[in-house]
Amino acid sequence: MTRAAARALPETPVRSRAGERRLTSSGRTGRPAEGSRPRGRAPYSVAARELLRNTLLDAALDELSERRWADITMADIARAAGLSRQTLYNEFGSREEFMQMLVMREVDHFLTAVEHAVNEHLDDPATALSAAFDVFLTAAGENPVVRTIVSGDGGEELLALFTTQGGALVGPASERLATMMVAGWPQVNPPDAQLLSEGIVRLAISYAALPQGPTSMTAASVATLLGPYIERILQPSD
Repeated sequence: MTRAAARALPETPVRSRAGERRLTSSGRTGRPAEGSRPRGRAPYSVAARELLRNTLLDAALDELSERRWADITMADIARAAGLSRQTLYNEFGSREEFMQMLVMREVDHFLTAVEHAVNEHLDDPATALSAAFDVFLTAAGENPVVRTIVSGDGGEELLALFTTQGGALVGPASERLATMMVAGWPQVNPPDAQLLSEGIVRLAISYAALPQGPTSMTAASVATLLGPYIERILQPSD
């Protein structure tokens, strides 16, 4: 059979190992190209590294639930994770870098919860702010890292990441919160969203580090305090 004749024959759909029909470059179904991977799936090396990091960070949280941070060594964390101390240092470099990653990961979890709370109340910005603050303070109160900071018992290294060395935390958290605001309320100007976000982040850190009264009352108070500014920046610009 000539090549032209072979090209004229209709292609036969071929199933992948999982029984999934895939498109060929010509638009018909066929076997996926060698080495291809489904969209949205992280490469193995990326997924493996994320798993390694989360295993070590989770081990640190487990240790913090039982002991003071000052008494926990990197060897303790590695042992709790079932890994070697050298593997931990190969991944994070130093105790300081490990602490930063631990704090940033927990902050990321807080912000994800805040984002859900805001999105549930987009029609009422004041309620969205109150709900977001309530969610954050509740989660912070249950978090081993925050509890260590609040107790002041051997957590001075962690406390510094929220205070004297807090720039690396406040900046990214404020940026993410500002992006969240502009996405939910497009009429808000980015500079106004940035100003409000930084104020909220700094207030949140302060209240988390020095809690006073029920979280719901604190959240309502913050919403009352910031309510007029929120109403102003939500007004359509002329």
